[in-house]
Amino acid sequence: MKRNIINIICALCMICGLTACKDNTSDLNLSGDCMIEAIALDGYQGVIDLATRTITVRLPEVYETSAMKITTLSISQGAVCNIVPGQTINMDAAKMIRVQNGDVILDWTIRVLHDEARIRAFILNDIYQGSINQDTKTITVYVPATVDIKNLIPTITYSENATITPSSGTVQDFTSPVTYTVRNNSAESTYTVTVIAIDKPKALFIGSASTMNELDPEAKEACLWMLGNIEGSLYASFSDLRAGTLNLTECKVIWWHWHVDGGVDGHDVFAAKATDALDTKNELRTFYENGGSLFLTRYATNLPSFIGVTGDDEWTTPNNCWGQNEDAAELCNGPWSFRIYDDKSDHALWQNLIAGDNAQEVYCTDAGYHITNSTAQYHIGTDWGGYNDHSAWEARTGGKILGIGGDGAVVAWEYPAKDGKGGIVCIGSGCYDWYSYTLEAGYVENFHKNISIITQNAFNYLKK
Repeated sequence: MKRNIINIICALCMICGLTACKDNTSDLNLSGDCMIEAIALDGYQGVIDLATRTITVRLPEVYETSAMKITTLSISQGAVCNIVPGQTINMDAAKMIRVQNGDVILDWTIRVLHDEARIRAFILNDIYQGSINQDTKTITVYVPATVDIKNLIPTITYSENATITPSSGTVQDFTSPVTYTVRNNSAESTYTVTVIAIDKPKALFIGSASTMNELDPEAKEACLWMLGNIEGSLYASFSDLRAGTLNLTECKVIWWHWHVDGGVDGHDVFAAKATDALDTKNELRTFYENGGSLFLTRYATNLPSFIGVTGDDEWTTPNNCWGQNEDAAELCNGPWSFRIYDDKSDHALWQNLIAGDNAQEVYCTDAGYHITNSTAQYHIGTDWGGYNDHSAWEARTGGKILGIGGDGAVVAWEYPAKDGKGGIVCIGSGCYDWYSYTLEAGYVENFHKNISIITQNAFNYLKK
């Protein structure tokens, strides 16, 4: 037994000795550096970030990038690269550069960044949205006459990497126009901001919130668009209207865009949830009967039946309604649309839209947009609802159909101005949506621009 143990030990020693004598030296050459030490495109030097291995080339605000020449390239000694000096590359998108030295490989990313110097958004006191003209570099902001324009605080959104003077958040006296200068490397722009205090608004966006900032995100997005695009427009609460604090002698249009998570399903639910609006129905009815026009979207389309527009029949409210919660909105995998009704293609509401494959369709969303599909429409058919066909709907409500859904439901309509009363345009289609709680990576806005085009058309039509 002892001899066996000795033999085993000797055998193990021989194995260890053989193993120790084996050559494990690698053939890989890992000693070389793969650094990009300097690079320039068309003479513009790149800024190198070693931590992220990214290179940024700053260019003037307007500069053609589809064919840029590599005018400088310096890399580690002994290394090779997949690009060479004198080569022309397309820099409309970021490019990968590979540097190899022996068996060591490093990838770098190069991108160009235009020196844009623009003001993107200008808001006073977190409420009053400025209308920006990028061609003339002017910004106009309308505020109520009760606002102290000597002490206003601007919140300014401007180009990435730029600076602005005076700075965002600095209290300003706007009794006279104020100039703001944006600088971004080689780019510089000067904007002139004019604040106009108005005691007679030409248009109102209304809601239950005491200020615009307290609106839900959907309504706030719509309101911000209006304040930035409709001259002389203001936000007002239903309480403001009831209190009579607004001079409406020059007001042409009142817009109510009302979102409720989960929807407003029919007459009784509207009556229960729209108490602020219904407490103000006398003021709204007076405005309408004196020639003022109403633009009613989403669940606000229930209102006409409560202010006498459809006669004494309050039960002519939309009969087919639903909606989702904003924070769980449905993802659009492509454009959503509804159809222009019958011979209404020449109606003012449908002019200058971004067209898709079908000229009769109103395309409203793009892939990557999240939509609540909040709908307040009229089901048409003999099965239920009281409207056997479109003619029956028009006869009972006194409205004129402008748009329908895929199943023929009435989703856009109007009550034309007559007998000294104003006009009313209603859009209850779930496709009419202003706010997406998030946008998927790669989202590109195209058809969604039709929402603002339709809205501008509605104001142009109603304020005549």
